[in-house]
Amino acid sequence: MCKFPPFLHCFDPMSWHWPDPASIGTAVVIIAIGAVVQGSVGFGLAVFSAPLLTLIEPRLVPGPLLLATFVLTLLLTQRERQAIDLAGVKWALVGRVPGIAAGTAVLTLLAPGKLVVLFGTLIVLGALMTARGAALEPTRGNLLAAGFVSGFMGTAAAIGGPPVALLYQREDGRRVRGTLNGYFLVGSVLSLGALFAIGRFGKQELAWSALLVPGVVLGFACSAWTARWLDSKRRGLRLSVLVVSAASGLFVIARQLLGA
Repeated sequence: MCKFPPFLHCFDPMSWHWPDPASIGTAVVIIAIGAVVQGSVGFGLAVFSAPLLTLIEPRLVPGPLLLATFVLTLLLTQRERQAIDLAGVKWALVGRVPGIAAGTAVLTLLAPGKLVVLFGTLIVLGALMTARGAALEPTRGNLLAAGFVSGFMGTAAAIGGPPVALLYQREDGRRVRGTLNGYFLVGSVLSLGALFAIGRFGKQELAWSALLVPGVVLGFACSAWTARWLDSKRRGLRLSVLVVSAASGLFVIARQLLGA
């Protein structure tokens, strides 16, 4: 028998599974470090946090991690709002919508492994190609394609930053951070809505998300200093974008091949 009023729909936190306090503390530290990375480079919270959170509690990914990403992107968009490339955000979001639809369909109908490995491989190749001098510019066509891949991977694997980040790697640091997080702000809402629609984000995931917020706030505060330091280093931001992008691609490949 539900002890709570009907309008709460049996909102009973005591019946949920909760990570132990040590695991919660570890998750907050992980999120804080990931938030520092994203606040400095423009993305990277999911890249750093997803594999570690999966070890602590698999259900922290993708839903709670996506909501934590939303909170961080809201803060970063406000901080870097004057440098956002609004046209770039628009076209990347146009591409993201069908990518989210594809990612949602794969989660409900098919095993996403092969497609995730394919896109992860493309990200690694893209990072290697641009490191060797190949030019990837934020043109309309490239933004549409990057948005699609980002939407698919963001929904299926909670890692959607690298495809768009690679297009902006040569831009000013504030423009990179502002544009990427403006894009993620809307994109994370779309992905969360898709997860909710297929029953992969509910009350318990919302409560777990709240546990991660202190780490987001702490990492955001620290990133104000690290972002300025990184911007002062010649080629430092571009190198960081390439390293984080390649690492994310390798992670999703390894996770699928190892059956994690």
